[in-house]
Amino acid sequence: MRLLDEILEYNQQFVEEKRYEEYTTTKFPNKRLVILTCMDTRLLELLPKAMNVSNGDVKLIKNAGALVTHPFGSIMRSLLVAVYQLQADEVLVIGHYDCGMSGMKADVVIESMKERGITQETLDMLNYSGINVSEWMHGFDNVSDSVKHSVNMIKKHPLLPKGVPVHGLVIDPETGRLDAVENGYEGI
Repeated sequence: MRLLDEILEYNQQFVEEKRYEEYTTTKFPNKRLVILTCMDTRLLELLPKAMNVSNGDVKLIKNAGALVTHPFGSIMRSLLVAVYQLQADEVLVIGHYDCGMSGMKADVVIESMKERGITQETLDMLNYSGINVSEWMHGFDNVSDSVKHSVNMIKKHPLLPKGVPVHGLVIDPETGRLDAVENGYEGI
């Protein structure tokens, strides 16, 4: 059986047995918080448990490295929607130790792209179009500095209302320990 078929078969039973009822909530976060974190598989259940958040408590946005790389990209738009439309009063950026984006070298990723069929011609076209693929695919060197960078991008965004605390944490993906690197209450 293929993965999608397994998912759909399971989902049919899930719905028929009304197992969704225990997850009923509204679209507004109970704790009035939006979190940007990494898509790392180790954080899927660990992060909410380590923070005492349940279904309905927070808005959760995930991407590779918990990075805000563009002030007008989809991550920043999602954060602003959470603040303006979904009643989030605080923002939390959570990176993690042993992140795949830490020390990621663009040339290794680009080589992998080529091995899977992306041509040099395509890469050249992107570069000629103003997209520096090497820069775009580069990771970060230090997770705490990366979290601070994302916090600052959010905090200084011209469309974020004044007084919204933007915090930064780093989680240990083995123990769930949280280390604060930016306290968003300071300086408000």
